[in-house]
Amino acid sequence: MSYDLMVFNPDVAPQSEIEFLKWYDVQTEWKESHNYVDPIVTSDNLRNWFNEIINDFPALNGPFAPVNAEDLESEYVADYTIGEHVIYVSFRWSVAEKAYSAMFELAEKHQVGFYDASGSGDILFPNQKGELDSILPRIERRKWWKIWKKAL
Repeated sequence: MSYDLMVFNPDVAPQSEIEFLKWYDVQTEWKESHNYVDPIVTSDNLRNWFNEIINDFPALNGPFAPVNAEDLESEYVADYTIGEHVIYVSFRWSVAEKAYSAMFELAEKHQVGFYDASGSGDILFPNQKGELDSILPRIERRKWWKIWKKAL
């Protein structure tokens, strides 16, 4: 089981929870007519996001995967599924906190949306100030692992 997060093109994704989740289901059917490992198929902002995140979380496969098999053993290697409007990323649970922080920070920097698929389910879009805001008013933006630590 993996820790999954997604970034997306905010100009294409619906900004209501119900419509977004329907759109997400369609996006993750992976029916586009290309392979899903090359960022050439996605938007400039998503491609720029990808080119930066792989510095800390190398791609498991595709043209940006490490050449050495030993490098694929790293806990930081991530599985990227790249569509026209989304990049879905699967991480090892051991790096979940770092992965969330890095993805969130780079999503804000590159002005792409962010979906916390394995955690809170929060859906965030860039606002006019360039910050990511949740479309779910009931979600208080706290890291899920900090909530769990308090519960223990």
